[in-house]
Amino acid sequence: MVSRPSLNAGTILPEDAVDAVLIGRVWSNAAGGASPVLVRDGRVLDLTAIAATVSGLLEIDGIAAKLAAAADLADLGSLDDFLNGASGRLLAPVDLQAVKAAGVTFADSMLERVIEEQAKGDASRARAIREKLAPVLGDSLRGVVAGSQQAASVKALLQEMDLWSQYLEVGIGPDAEIFTKAQPMSSVGCGDTVGIHPISEWNNPEPEVVLAVRSDGAILGATLGNDVNLRDVEGRSALLLGKAKDNNASCAIGPFIRLFHGGFTLEALSRVRVSLRVEGTDGFEMTGESPMEAISRSPADLVSQLRNRNHQYPDGAVLFLGTMFAPVKDRRGAGQGFTHEIGDRVEIATPLLGRLVNWVDRSDACPEWTFGTRALIANLAARGLLEKV
Repeated sequence: MVSRPSLNAGTILPEDAVDAVLIGRVWSNAAGGASPVLVRDGRVLDLTAIAATVSGLLEIDGIAAKLAAAADLADLGSLDDFLNGASGRLLAPVDLQAVKAAGVTFADSMLERVIEEQAKGDASRARAIREKLAPVLGDSLRGVVAGSQQAASVKALLQEMDLWSQYLEVGIGPDAEIFTKAQPMSSVGCGDTVGIHPISEWNNPEPEVVLAVRSDGAILGATLGNDVNLRDVEGRSALLLGKAKDNNASCAIGPFIRLFHGGFTLEALSRVRVSLRVEGTDGFEMTGESPMEAISRSPADLVSQLRNRNHQYPDGAVLFLGTMFAPVKDRRGAGQGFTHEIGDRVEIATPLLGRLVNWVDRSDACPEWTFGTRALIANLAARGLLEKV
């Protein structure tokens, strides 16, 4: 098993945590199960008296204001004691919600998807293809609004040059790529290991902003996510997307959902810069930072394509907004690009949402996912909480 050094509250909380309404989910040793919680002043406060699930909590009208003013909540312990295991552990801050993701929403990652497609999953071919395509595609795609007349003109030009791709179609065309990233409650939280399928030799983290969406489509807040990606698997065929994306521990979300309240709004979220840091046990280090403003589709547009008259989510959903990063720093040799090694520490951060920290292992070495919907129902029934779901 990969070593996971303890984190502390100061490492993972937003810089303005004192002003933030932060909801999460923990496994509480004292409560004997999973509980939605409010994190305030470094304490973990039990919300099961209000709602027994995060899904149910987010369906309450005006929930951000109610939680900001809430008093006399049961104290489950310090956040540090959940991070070091003394009181339990952090879980991904979602439960019954569908876990969905939008793909190919940033120009740089759009280019890398086309490179994967042309390389047929072979990392050794990526550099030559990148050098050929980047001067043309990079300039053509940057700043293009998906679905616009400009996008249609770019498509016609690239088709004439025989450079059009299925990835460009969903990247700048009218219809977004929206796919299922993981099953409800299968996501891992901050401090856990994330899994790389053992067949993959070319893979990467995908740091993303993740929206919390109520069943009626209202966007209530946001958190961070790692949409762990297998470049060689999807590169062989886009039809292998499910195998590339949905594996044991391949989805990390957290540390907490920050609800829109006070100065934290969807507009403020659209201006954040998300940083990525990967540190390997081999001394390798990779860093980067990208702005949300570079997204080719607005968050509201992506949510409207997720949830509409044709498709509903009665338990709500969380939506990954797409990755801004295309890590290409060579690791295993010249021209090989980036890939994970076992033991990598992955940190995804932005001041308004905090830090999501995970360590990399093989998916067959990560703990198996065993606590599903039936287990949750049984646990809540034993605790007398079913009426609060």
